[in-house]
Amino acid sequence: MIFDIKQETMPREELRELQLARLKNQAERVHALVPFYRKRFDELGIKPSDIKSLKDLSLLPFTEKQDLRNHYPFGMFAVPRESIVRLHASSGTTGKATVVGYTRRDIETWADCMARSFAIAGATPSDTIHNAYGYGLFTGGLGAHYGAERLGATVVPVSGGGTKRQAILLRDFAPDVICCTPSYALHLYEAALEIGIDIKELPLRIGIFGAEPWTEEMRRDIEVKLGIKALDIYGLSEVLGPGVGMECIEAQSGLHLQEDHFLFEIIDPVSGEQLPDGEVGELVITTLTKEGIPLIRYRTRDLTSLNPTPCVCGRTFTRMNRIMGRSDDMLIIRGVNVFPSQIESILLETRGLTPHYQLIVDRHGPLDTLEVQVEVDEKHFSDEIKNLQRLERQIQKNIKDYLGVSAAIKLVEPRSIARSEGKAKRIIDKRVK
Repeated sequence: MIFDIKQETMPREELRELQLARLKNQAERVHALVPFYRKRFDELGIKPSDIKSLKDLSLLPFTEKQDLRNHYPFGMFAVPRESIVRLHASSGTTGKATVVGYTRRDIETWADCMARSFAIAGATPSDTIHNAYGYGLFTGGLGAHYGAERLGATVVPVSGGGTKRQAILLRDFAPDVICCTPSYALHLYEAALEIGIDIKELPLRIGIFGAEPWTEEMRRDIEVKLGIKALDIYGLSEVLGPGVGMECIEAQSGLHLQEDHFLFEIIDPVSGEQLPDGEVGELVITTLTKEGIPLIRYRTRDLTSLNPTPCVCGRTFTRMNRIMGRSDDMLIIRGVNVFPSQIESILLETRGLTPHYQLIVDRHGPLDTLEVQVEVDEKHFSDEIKNLQRLERQIQKNIKDYLGVSAAIKLVEPRSIARSEGKAKRIIDKRVK
């Protein structure tokens, strides 16, 4: 099913013309209505009229999350407050919250993008969708909710928490689709087993997972345990919310990006130079239709690459490969760059471990240290000490061989690492800032 066949299968040349027209309009709007952008344009000696082609996007200034924090709460808005019908905001755990305002049209656009995303994932209007993303200032819950309703599906707005009750609702309401973080899906699976419910035996067939990086190994684990197709969704509050990109059920090979509403670039995260398709770098997004808080060249800090080749599903939008991690989540351990997703891949390929782990980073004297705490499954935890020690040495060797970094391995008992109802906390950095 294609929700919007005219837009989603648009010839590339026609799509580029639409993008250019919308980019020109957006450049004019932000220059006229947002003092921050007018100042940045003037500093660079750029006028909206200088945008003649999509290549001229590189002339425009970057926007960073700190810019939104510096203009907290409403300094980046491009419309009067009375035109804003909803506010969302980040948690602000690492600084001031980033506040996002939506006009009525923005809400409609968001619902359309999410409805498309559900259709890309294989959902239909006759489906029931169990929405376990959190409702509130976090964009996940309401974003998925409005999109499911736009699709015509039945929504179960369960939100986060009450995990065993959620398992009961999965059994009693028999939904076809579940939306949550991938780590919560595995937590839900464990909680369901504790009360005698095997999710694999339920009618559930599709899982739409996002809000945190996850690996192919975790995908396979989820699919085997829950008996579903596990699909990746991408979005971020600053540019819209969930629904910016969605993996199709036909290929499960990259996320289709909503290119009629956004322009996407990959840049070198250090130099800021644009990189060609296929090269890994930082994703940069320009909003083309957002009214409330339009953003020019927003640096997401997410590391990925773009794939413009046609997809078997028939959609013509460029696909984004799985997010490897964030440039600001990268750990540097004794000069070696390490991403949590790389360690996760090694752990999930090791027999006897669960997908639940934490990375403890510390500093002893002048040297950084890394400890990997990972849960052992029930069967192996009751094994002999020498076998557990052998498993620790195997993990340590694999991390050293594949990543070039030495790590201490600590095997912990099942269910001893705290579960999260939202994004899993993978890194605990104890180094003095």
